[in-house]
Amino acid sequence: MSEKRLNYGNWVPLNMIRPLWGVSGIWLVVIIANGFVFQNIIGGIISICLFVAFAGMSFYMQICRNVFSFEKGGLMGQIHDFLLDHMQWDGQGKLLDIGCGAGALSIKCAKKYPQAAITGVDYWGSEWNYAKEQCESNAKIEGVEKRIIFQKGDAAELDFADETFGAAVSNFVFHEVRSQPVKQLVVREALRVVKKGGVFVFHDMFEQKKLYGDMNAFIEQLRKEGITEIHYIANTEKETFIPGFLSAPWMLKNMGLIYGVK
Repeated sequence: MSEKRLNYGNWVPLNMIRPLWGVSGIWLVVIIANGFVFQNIIGGIISICLFVAFAGMSFYMQICRNVFSFEKGGLMGQIHDFLLDHMQWDGQGKLLDIGCGAGALSIKCAKKYPQAAITGVDYWGSEWNYAKEQCESNAKIEGVEKRIIFQKGDAAELDFADETFGAAVSNFVFHEVRSQPVKQLVVREALRVVKKGGVFVFHDMFEQKKLYGDMNAFIEQLRKEGITEIHYIANTEKETFIPGFLSAPWMLKNMGLIYGVK
């Protein structure tokens, strides 16, 4: 029996890239047909343009996938490190990872905070090729399965009492929560389950005004409501460790980091 391997997935899933390469191949066939069978010059020119467009996008997305990959470029792990570098926590108590995906950030937290009990919550589903069983397998391979619980849940309505956790983290999840169109409420729900004096770090597309509105006003409102300490870093895609070519509207764009002490 073959040994199980880590599978943290990728933020550019194969089911996104394969159709692009497939369409590129179709247009290549059309080019050949127009050139050698139908001898259609206009059709050939159009098909060449479409082939170049789809092949270029396919190549770009493939490069992005390689850069993000834990096994190759490692950018996903670097972004997780960036997030945790802004969390000043002693590691004593319980931590919640909201939208844990394949468990990569949850497991990184378990390894960084060996005294902590970690809970990873995700809605999962086929769109991202993540699953609870995948998380549990990864945790077992990494040797931290006894300190992590993974469970299905909705970030818009977390199944925990107020002030349950000493720390909460989330990375690129809130904008994907379809059950709550008002994304500021998703942030508030995450803060609800953090203990008074507990810490939080949330990374998302906070600079997309159509999703979050005026973030500076939102941060100020949270301060007035009693958050002890809260900071906001806008446009984190400009951090030096993130390649500039990833700052496309459909990739890493309009990001931001919220962190502090409740």
